[in-house]
Amino acid sequence: MAGEQTAKLPRKTYEQELLRLQTELVKLQEWVRTEGTRLVVIFEGRDAAGKGGTIKRVTEHLNPRVARIAALPKPTERERTQWYFQRYVEHLPAAGEIVLFDRSWYNRAGVEHVMGFCTKEEHQLFLRQCPIFERMLVEDGILLRKYWFSVSDAVQQERFHRRLEDPVRRWKLSPMDLESITHWEAYSRAKDEMMAHTDIPEAPWYVVESDDKRRARLNMIAHLLASVPYRDVLPPVLELPERPPSTGYRRPPRDLQTYVPDHAESL
Repeated sequence: MAGEQTAKLPRKTYEQELLRLQTELVKLQEWVRTEGTRLVVIFEGRDAAGKGGTIKRVTEHLNPRVARIAALPKPTERERTQWYFQRYVEHLPAAGEIVLFDRSWYNRAGVEHVMGFCTKEEHQLFLRQCPIFERMLVEDGILLRKYWFSVSDAVQQERFHRRLEDPVRRWKLSPMDLESITHWEAYSRAKDEMMAHTDIPEAPWYVVESDDKRRARLNMIAHLLASVPYRDVLPPVLELPERPPSTGYRRPPRDLQTYVPDHAESL
């Protein structure tokens, strides 16, 4: 049952199933492109819950012209004066596109609300408008999937420590992430209130238990695939042409060009 997973999924099992699922994601992509479907996938959840790693695995073998990631920075002064959802609308997909929101308009229900970056009135307005906004997206034909990545406080703390000590992952740890430790219960209450208002039949929330990142990635991708009625689109038949005979072209001397030093030779 959820919350009772203790045994970590073996790496070999994980990698085999991940490759199978990623192959299906390529099929999903081709179906989206061929059918002119618009697919939006929202990734939300606690800091260090594994959203970024899952997005990376989802897009690893996809065409970036079809599947793109929307990870918006903090709003500009001009954007602060716009209707709240306005800057997110600009990133919604056109026909044949997939957009994965690495955090989304739900910033207002989470960090903005908890950290006081919006007023209580703005927060309440968001909770009223968000279901209407999402119903409009679905009514217009957009496939909308919303995933909340849930992680325990102990595992989050452990991941923060690893990021702090790992030079290639240190950038993932921000002062705002550390604030989330001291505001754990406030974030919990904000999430509960958000779910109560925005877990609607037209666009339900799906919770991903992510204390085990491998399980979380497989579970989320498998669910996404099962929730979309895609089919295998046969690719066009391609044949490599015969290379034509030489017409006398000769490559310029190597010393006329600047080459990257062979760093690998020194290893």
